[in-house]
Amino acid sequence: MNEQNFIDFQNVTYSYDEYDDDGRLSDDVNVAVDNMTFSINEGEFVALIGRNGSGKSTIARHINGLLVPQSGVVYVDGINTKDEELIWNIRCNVGMVFQNPDNQIIGTTVEEDIAFGLENIGIPRDEMIIRMNDAIATTKLVECRFSEPHLLSGGQKQRVAIAGILAMRPKCIVLDEATAMLDPVGRREVMSVIKELNKNAGITIVHITHHMDEVTVADRVFLIDEGKILLIGTPKEVFSKEEMVIKAGLEVPQATQLFNLLRKKGFILPEDVITAEEAFDYLKLILKR
Repeated sequence: MNEQNFIDFQNVTYSYDEYDDDGRLSDDVNVAVDNMTFSINEGEFVALIGRNGSGKSTIARHINGLLVPQSGVVYVDGINTKDEELIWNIRCNVGMVFQNPDNQIIGTTVEEDIAFGLENIGIPRDEMIIRMNDAIATTKLVECRFSEPHLLSGGQKQRVAIAGILAMRPKCIVLDEATAMLDPVGRREVMSVIKELNKNAGITIVHITHHMDEVTVADRVFLIDEGKILLIGTPKEVFSKEEMVIKAGLEVPQATQLFNLLRKKGFILPEDVITAEEAFDYLKLILKR
């Protein structure tokens, strides 16, 4: 394994059993990850995109050892996820944030919830307070640290879930559709936090999402379909392959759609515009001519 790689999948395959309408096990299997090989470097921000059922969540669960390959091997920070004696090390270094924050939050206050994981791993009280304060400040939860989680907005709840993981000091955070249930304001709150964690704390981010505007900030994008990686590249490289993205059941960002449409109408425009900001800046220049 390349020592640079924090996450390393080598010829990984994983299948789920299929059941018939009567709940009986059938002879069919659902191949969720099909002989997949890729690597992610420490400190990278990687987005996994693909239609429902493409295999994204199965990949996520392999990264922290919730699942282990039926064939092939996964290394995380140099540790084989099949090594049961060291799986705890992997799970301490890889935090998972799922779609519904209510399924992860158990404390009666924000502070209590963040402390839960630290108590479980035996962090001394003085160190626990330092970690809680750091996590609360980083996730911008200072004003609601003593609030009851059920009174918070969706975006705040997801930030609480992230804060609880952040306090554990992981090297990597995997977000499995963590913004899917949020309104635009909540999505912006969560994306702001994870971008800051990646840029300023060097935490590896693996972000699974159907929101293409969230993908534009990634270092690399993995386009996945039917358990296989169709394409790996920067956001600009991936979204330049509009037909491939659409064939995989997705859309390119709205700014890209607009510029592609205008080019088809005869306008001479760049092919690598993927954000609203880029589109606005370029159109403003044209209008000034």
